[in-house]
Amino acid sequence: MAAVNSSKLSLSKSQLNVMSKWNIMPYKLHLIFTFLLLFVSLCFSDDDHEMEEFLKREFSLSKPYQGVGSLGSSHWELMGDAMVTTDQVRLTPDMQSRQGAVWSRIPCHLKDWEMQVHFKVHGQGKKNLNGDGLAIWYTKERMQKGPVFGNMDNFTGLGVFVDTYPNEEKYIERIFPFVIAMVGNGTISYDHERDGRPTELGGCNAMVRNQKHDTFLFIRYIRQRLRQKIKMFLFDIDGQHEWRDCLDIPGVRLPLGYYFGASAITGDLSDNHDIISLKLYQLTVLRSKKEEEEEEDVVTIPSVDNMELLRCKTLGQNEEGMSGLAIFFTVLFSMLGCIFLVVIGMVVYSHWNESRRKRFY
Repeated sequence: MAAVNSSKLSLSKSQLNVMSKWNIMPYKLHLIFTFLLLFVSLCFSDDDHEMEEFLKREFSLSKPYQGVGSLGSSHWELMGDAMVTTDQVRLTPDMQSRQGAVWSRIPCHLKDWEMQVHFKVHGQGKKNLNGDGLAIWYTKERMQKGPVFGNMDNFTGLGVFVDTYPNEEKYIERIFPFVIAMVGNGTISYDHERDGRPTELGGCNAMVRNQKHDTFLFIRYIRQRLRQKIKMFLFDIDGQHEWRDCLDIPGVRLPLGYYFGASAITGDLSDNHDIISLKLYQLTVLRSKKEEEEEEDVVTIPSVDNMELLRCKTLGQNEEGMSGLAIFFTVLFSMLGCIFLVVIGMVVYSHWNESRRKRFY
């Protein structure tokens, strides 16, 4: 009788141990998944969280476009075939051989800024039978007609191009429209026949033509770092917006006192290129003493650190077809998958081990 009671007692203790471990297991899993979420949030966190932004109206263009193009009554000036309507500033109509632009009259002396561009590209042409695209500028020169999306070649400053026609489609696999960025120092020419590949800093494809939703391009220049985002204004069930990072280039050195502008051009193929708004925000960012010392030198000529290395890397990515961002996501999700499998394995092994021990009681 005592042996039976002892056996029952040992069995009940074993069951209690198993139950207690299974009660603790969800808590352990909760801690593990909390750690994983924290790890992912740190990976995607913005290092510019200590930042304020202020809209600078003198460098912004928005409805109702009061006085735009009039002498002395606006901060913005029209050029070429550009015209103002009630809904947009149309840089070019959907007609052949047109070019137009809108330029700020005031030079910008902000050290850190973000330009938010609300634009629209649309027309009657079918896919790959439209062109040529539009550009957003921060340059020393202004109001100069030319072949680079309606602006002069050999420009000095920053150009961001929304290229809608593939000139080199036979040789390079790219999905157009394609957005790229380029920094010029007054001597670098844009290679139109190769879609600007030899001088681009990076870029991404963006389906921005003939869309029913709004399209945005955000250009952020902060701590001598150029960041570019494409925003497709798609509302989901929760009212969230769909974002996509396009490029992130450190060591971009742009002088102060340049002009903002937007331009577009059509050739044998055409499109409507519309600017709905240009909104410039001044960014106030906390800097360390080391960062302040590094930025004390006055920049007089636009440049990019390690430009040759960056070009080789960009060309290699274009030819191989896999960007650094894609590699990062592949590695990240592979690591998360491995960690998840390890956790599941630990749970299964613990359950098997307890069941095995239970058979010996």
